[in-house]
Amino acid sequence: MDFELQSLHLSQAATLEADALVLLWPDAADPAKTGNAANAAANGTARPVASDDSLTNWARAAVAQADIEPALGSVLLAHRLPGVQARKVALVRSGDGSPAATRKAVLAALAALKLAGAKRLLLWAGEVGAGALAALVQASAEASYSYTTTKSASKAQPRSLQTVLVGVSDASALRSAFAQARATVKAVEWAKEWANRPPNHATPKLLAEAAQQLAQGKRLQVEVLGPKEVAKLGMGAYLAVAQGAEEPLRFIVLRYQGAPKASAPVVLVGKGITFDTGGISLKPGPEMDEMKFDMAGAAAVLGSFVALAELQPALNVVGLVPCCENMPDGRAVKPGDVVSSLSGQTIEILNTDAEGRLILCDALSYAARFKPRALIDVATLTGACVIALGNLRAGLYSNRDELAQALQDAGAAALDPCWRMPLDEEYAEGLKSNFADMANIAGRPAGSVTAAKFLQKFVDPEQAWAHLDIAGVAWKGGSAKGATGRPVALLVQYLLDEAARMVNDQPAMAPKAATGAKGRKR
Repeated sequence: MDFELQSLHLSQAATLEADALVLLWPDAADPAKTGNAANAAANGTARPVASDDSLTNWARAAVAQADIEPALGSVLLAHRLPGVQARKVALVRSGDGSPAATRKAVLAALAALKLAGAKRLLLWAGEVGAGALAALVQASAEASYSYTTTKSASKAQPRSLQTVLVGVSDASALRSAFAQARATVKAVEWAKEWANRPPNHATPKLLAEAAQQLAQGKRLQVEVLGPKEVAKLGMGAYLAVAQGAEEPLRFIVLRYQGAPKASAPVVLVGKGITFDTGGISLKPGPEMDEMKFDMAGAAAVLGSFVALAELQPALNVVGLVPCCENMPDGRAVKPGDVVSSLSGQTIEILNTDAEGRLILCDALSYAARFKPRALIDVATLTGACVIALGNLRAGLYSNRDELAQALQDAGAAALDPCWRMPLDEEYAEGLKSNFADMANIAGRPAGSVTAAKFLQKFVDPEQAWAHLDIAGVAWKGGSAKGATGRPVALLVQYLLDEAARMVNDQPAMAPKAATGAKGRKR
């Protein structure tokens, strides 16, 4: 699907051919809400619609006569309006015009329109801010997304929508934000595609081949390591998880160079368990199929490189993606086994279903060779994080306040939010073992926190590090089952923000005392 941006008055939008026209109507355009208009003017968000054409008059009359409810997301549909070329028109209340309100409005309008078979959509937003523009682009892509890869030709319903033309008051002022939004949509959809694929269509080998295809783009290089190379490195924890699977592991190293070679990179590490049975600690059968989503962290990291290739920010980024299956074969690692990690630390594996942290710990140790500006791992790591935060926010752990704040700010800007969790040293007590340097689990209480504490043991204290537990946000279950593409938008925003900080000559994250969730020193 392609997006276009154009400066349009509403009267001009009425003359353009489209299968449907969505007209965003902010509270500030309602004369009855003068307080909202004043607030909008002060905040620089959506402003009153200034025109006197028939389409504007129709919308004004609908609002004035209460044909449309005043609540955010309320929709009024019309068919074949006089003087309007689009077959269908959806007037939708967009509240204060903020990014969150705009997203909700667009999703509501497209749900009401039922655009099956529609090829061209005109989405008129008027005076809109950069954040709201990004929100409406991403919402329109989300609403029209359709997975078809493994469906038969007779059953597949591919996305019919080919073009979304976004009409705004001043397109020239929004070109940069629009380019970022388009690139983010491509990155999110790449991640959704690979996370949605069944596990026999998204093996470690196939995911590595997909990464190699990505590397044919601008400024990208890829290296793929197999079992022999990983064994030679000494990644015993990673090898332990993979040893029960017939499918051979693949360790993907992807590089983007947008800054001089001497510039320290941001390193992203993505958990790539392409299917997780739990191993010998076998998961229950119901909903085990959803464990194909256990590589959503890998998909998010790789997908972020799609946006990097498009936007080419001035920074260096390394993506490390350890991929394998976790299977209950006769060769599989057993509860009670002790393995040696790349760091030299030994691990007693008390539960083979706590495998993600085992492949990540070796990848985090490997990351040290790049001397990262910041090190961020992304993983569907714990069910405990789902219990703690549900499916709204990802769990964020970090040993640096600056890095944590940067990720929180990026998530808020991208409507891909996270929430900082504690990292008190006392949480690591449960990881003690009588037979190894540590155990890989610490019991049920604070399970997401203790998993993060496990990972922290493989990060140099002087290294700025963050862990994103995305188990609650990476996919939806039930009738809406499918990958969300999160936290790609957060990562892309963070990387662009970091590039901007580098241009402004801000130093990399300096070592500081670790803090808790509220930023207090411990």
